[in-house]
Amino acid sequence: MMIKIDVKGDVVDNDTGQFFDYWGMQCVSPQMVKDSLDKAQGDEVELDIASYGGDVFAASEIYSMINQYSGKVTGVIQGMAASAATIIAEACDHLVISPAGQMMIHKASTAGAGNSDDFTHTAGVLNTTDRTIAGIYQNRTGKSEEEVLNLMKQETYLTAKDAVEQGFADEIMKKSDKVPQVVNGLHEIPSKDAIKKFMNLIKNQKSTVSDSKRSENDALFNAKLAIFKGESNGNII
Repeated sequence: MMIKIDVKGDVVDNDTGQFFDYWGMQCVSPQMVKDSLDKAQGDEVELDIASYGGDVFAASEIYSMINQYSGKVTGVIQGMAASAATIIAEACDHLVISPAGQMMIHKASTAGAGNSDDFTHTAGVLNTTDRTIAGIYQNRTGKSEEEVLNLMKQETYLTAKDAVEQGFADEIMKKSDKVPQVVNGLHEIPSKDAIKKFMNLIKNQKSTVSDSKRSENDALFNAKLAIFKGESNGNII
């Protein structure tokens, strides 16, 4: 039996994944993938990919899980596979891309604060990360490190044809196959500090609110959230 795993929305760490799940936002985290692979128990797996990327370390963890999985893993790029999402895609035993799909690779980036020594250190971390990512692309494409790093430096967008010709994907999805509509958007992932504060708030709230009051608060919260997301006519009961 084939097991399907969605790699859609932001690629995030496990704590951020809980934050996204709480708000009903789509994402993929190492824990989500691990849980699905554990359930698959060696059966064939299909990764349906449509993601603008996210946390490179979370993606690297997922890459390792897929590499170590005992069964066959087929990746299907249904829309855009960008940045960290391409790391996950390249772990698949066989990678198919929709005729409407794209891949985008670029150098790692971050934001920070500090003195000149701090930024020199950060530059070293980014360079090491770039070379690690380049190694993943090299293993797939057979290109040299210099070639891959140059493509990353240029922030290269690949059509389905480009991806196959350059070795990043194995084949273009056949025209007769069903291609789902994929909608996505560019946005920032909440900071780890914000996630930590949020998780502590939720933990404290759960420990201090009675069951009946919590149920009442949750119902009101969900109603307000529905309005915010445009899923309600505005009535709060």
